[in-house]
Amino acid sequence: MANFQYSGLDASGKVVSGTIEAASSQDAISKLKSMGYYVTSVSAGRSTTSTKPPQATKQTQKVPAKKKAAGGGINISLPFLGGNKIKPKELMIITRQLATLIGSGLPLLRALKVLEQQRKGGAAKVLNRVASEIEQGALFSEALAKFPSSFPRIYVAMVKAGEAGGALESVLSRLAEFMEKEAKLRGKIKSAMAYPAVVVVVMIGILTFIMVKIVPTFTKIFEDMEVGDLPATTVLLIKMSKLMAERSYLIIAFIFALVILYKVANKIKFTKYLIDKVKLRLFIFGPVISKTIIARFARTFATLITSGVPILQSLQIVRDTVGNEVIANAINEIRNRVREGEGISGIMLRTGAFPPMVTNMIAVGEETGAMDAMLEKVADAYEAEVDAAVAAMTSMLEPILIVCLGVVVGFIVISLFMPLIKIALSLSGGGGGGGGGGD
Repeated sequence: MANFQYSGLDASGKVVSGTIEAASSQDAISKLKSMGYYVTSVSAGRSTTSTKPPQATKQTQKVPAKKKAAGGGINISLPFLGGNKIKPKELMIITRQLATLIGSGLPLLRALKVLEQQRKGGAAKVLNRVASEIEQGALFSEALAKFPSSFPRIYVAMVKAGEAGGALESVLSRLAEFMEKEAKLRGKIKSAMAYPAVVVVVMIGILTFIMVKIVPTFTKIFEDMEVGDLPATTVLLIKMSKLMAERSYLIIAFIFALVILYKVANKIKFTKYLIDKVKLRLFIFGPVISKTIIARFARTFATLITSGVPILQSLQIVRDTVGNEVIANAINEIRNRVREGEGISGIMLRTGAFPPMVTNMIAVGEETGAMDAMLEKVADAYEAEVDAAVAAMTSMLEPILIVCLGVVVGFIVISLFMPLIKIALSLSGGGGGGGGGGD
């Protein structure tokens, strides 16, 4: 028999902790469950054991399944209508509030109930169901994992690590900071792209108006004046105008087909790899995309390691959330080699997917045992570089868009006025010849 330190919640949701004598950690958990406690951690000395015995979990989850079946309700979630889910921006706020409530000494269940009462719609329903799962014996991380549309893998993994280490409050605070920085980074890129997007929309609107309204007017003038051979550019412009005016549905169908083709290609691993490779090499946009991906990789990896998530699991989560197949393949190679006992920095250098600064910083982190701190510095540095790259991109896009608009409008003007100039010259020439005959 040995003494085990435990902590958990009683039937009323209050935090309980103490020492229990048992033959093993599994025996300790069984005794505590028979006493009506929801166990969050059990440890003997410095070793911490899992708080979820497989058999006990199966037994506690069978009853709730019958209860749900007895209700007879059908839960339908339609993704395109929002469904019962928590949006990323709202999840960030909920996480910050949950960390504050738990830090104030409020039990987890009570904190979830408080947050549920402050919300409406899908968020309130998800929080209610998470609280119900916990009341029925599931761990917080297990309850979150049942709602993948609301809680991403990184969220569940960090909460699980926080439960195992007894540091749920700090992990939730770290998660909130992580999501806030991610949102800030996305916001900077979106705000930077707003002006070019508006310019493009205005350009398309102006060109559409010219092609649908102005060009047909000139076409009618040419027909009325019985202009003979038109320049090739004018013929091309008239044909494009007729296509847009009479068969616009074909253009719309073509655009939709391109969008669908792109989405399908993004679902296929090989074509997605090619698309992501092209994205990294795009003129103007490539540097912004690559720096954003590196910043996200470093920030996510640092957050997971700091939260106590095992290195292999951290690499797997980063691989799945990095958002680029080229970098994901490199991370997968790193993960496979780390499993075999190699260091991270050396493998990163061999993949060629990461800049030298990143590999050097991680090498220093491995040598000093401060990998998380080095990754945080990499993330901060690359987020600053993203700001500079976005500023450079917008400053380059503005003149490029203006020049493109000028070229297109110039092409239209020249194509329309060349026949008019030809007509004017022929009329002036004909008039001059008639005057000479009269003399």
